[in-house]
Amino acid sequence: MQIQTIQTNAFDDQKPGTSGLRKKVKVFQQPHYLENFVQSIFDTLLENGEVPAGATLTLGGDGRYYNRHAIQTIIQMAAANGFARVMVGQAGILSTPAVSHLIRKYQTFGGMILSASHNQGGVHGDFGIKYNISNGGPAPEKITDTIFAKSKVITQYKIANLPAVDIDHLGETDFGGMNGTGKFTVQVINAVQDYADLMQTLFDFSAIKQLLASGFKMKFDAMHAVTGPYAREIFINRLGAPTASLMNCEPSEDFGGGHPDPNLTYAEDLVRIMFAGDSAPDFGAASDGDGDRNMILGKNFFVTPSDSLAVLAANATLVPAYAGGIAGVARSMPTSAAVDRVAAQLNIPCFETPTGWKFFGNLMDAGKVTLCGEESFGTSSSHVREKDGLWAVLFWLNILAQKNKTNSTPISVAQILKSHWLAYGRNVYSRHDYEAIPTDAANGVIQHIKAQFDRLPNQTFASHTDKSYMVKTCDDFSYHDSVDGSVSHNQGIRILFDDGSRIVFRLSGTGTEGATLRIYLEAFEPDSTKHDVDAQIALAEMIQIALQISQLKERTRRTEPTVIT
Repeated sequence: MQIQTIQTNAFDDQKPGTSGLRKKVKVFQQPHYLENFVQSIFDTLLENGEVPAGATLTLGGDGRYYNRHAIQTIIQMAAANGFARVMVGQAGILSTPAVSHLIRKYQTFGGMILSASHNQGGVHGDFGIKYNISNGGPAPEKITDTIFAKSKVITQYKIANLPAVDIDHLGETDFGGMNGTGKFTVQVINAVQDYADLMQTLFDFSAIKQLLASGFKMKFDAMHAVTGPYAREIFINRLGAPTASLMNCEPSEDFGGGHPDPNLTYAEDLVRIMFAGDSAPDFGAASDGDGDRNMILGKNFFVTPSDSLAVLAANATLVPAYAGGIAGVARSMPTSAAVDRVAAQLNIPCFETPTGWKFFGNLMDAGKVTLCGEESFGTSSSHVREKDGLWAVLFWLNILAQKNKTNSTPISVAQILKSHWLAYGRNVYSRHDYEAIPTDAANGVIQHIKAQFDRLPNQTFASHTDKSYMVKTCDDFSYHDSVDGSVSHNQGIRILFDDGSRIVFRLSGTGTEGATLRIYLEAFEPDSTKHDVDAQIALAEMIQIALQISQLKERTRRTEPTVIT
């Protein structure tokens, strides 16, 4: 078997975003486009020497269109670039947290995850690829910056002329020596087993099983994405939940024609079920395309991701894996400060980082934090180095199981949240997404806000009520990593008010068409008599101030958000 060196021309648009490179499928289908980016990753890894002898690459994705083609190409390129083994999930399926776990468990050299996460799939949808390093987490900025730099000057890539590997059946395929490099092996593994085993070591499965057998009803929506097989193994096979507890659990290349983003807009089928009045299940949850995000619902009740993180931190000792307490917590800057209040009461550190899970990796590796989360429906802990949707679902079920075990009357999701707000106060919170805005218009909004930095402090915005809001300070958030000393600038605009309220503006790094402008709104409400007020009503004045400061409607001609959470 021969290794070929293919001449190529560089592309100038292969800069990784928050979680790797995401583009339309048709972009990745351009001749040499996928190969250039993969070779740029390998060239970055090889910059300081050869791939270690016997090195293994973990490989898998969310099953979206183009995954199968990309997997065969990456296998051939891994062979040509010195890897001894590629460990790939059966049928090319591996959730993002499962990849992180496999890298850590088997100490592989790293992994490639083929996914555009919560973005739509199919022939006309999105495709993505990112590299995770040997700790199981996303490559840090210093690596992704190097990958981008190499992608702009690449002139050739290496690929082996291997036949297509059967990735639908478990087992190993051994290939002979290639140009004297030795044997190359592709191992197709059970995509679910290792991850399900890990979950069983973290949570009290017997307690959850008892809860599910007590008449407690749940509904989990895999959104035709990667977590379907994981949900069947964990909830049906191991926890004994009825088959009817699951929906949309067959992975599809186009996610059943839907948008695999677990929020109130795109998980509308689940939301309809959970807000059906008295007939609604007790607990509902959904996960996204690659299985790293989660949405938690109670009977006729929505739990914001920010509140979810705070509740998990406050109740962590109810879960076997965290029974001894947690070292600390971390949240992304746009995430509400609800978890900060829990950390203060527990007397543990709380870190505020930019958006992007890679920023949590150093803190977890250094033992500074145990739990972390982002308002974009991502929550996890130090068991992996990625967001983990099913982990969060199991955490909630474990809490519910323990609280209901010691109470004669059932404890609901809503009651857990309301008790939490009574103890800590409520951080009223919402995010407004304006998707697919022309990039120039979105950048214009950001520049317009920045141009006001000198005059916004001490400026007062009056509302139609007696309340007024005075700006205390504003900035473009920068993060100084306390572990490696690195600095990340321009991570989101913060408008902070003297009463503790805040507005955050940020351009998302996960879209593939135009720009997504996100507005985050937060106000602290200590008065328990106002805890049941709908967030959009409670934040109505803040929303108007955000639109006034940004001139978003005038500059983008968008009158309403695409998604409100």
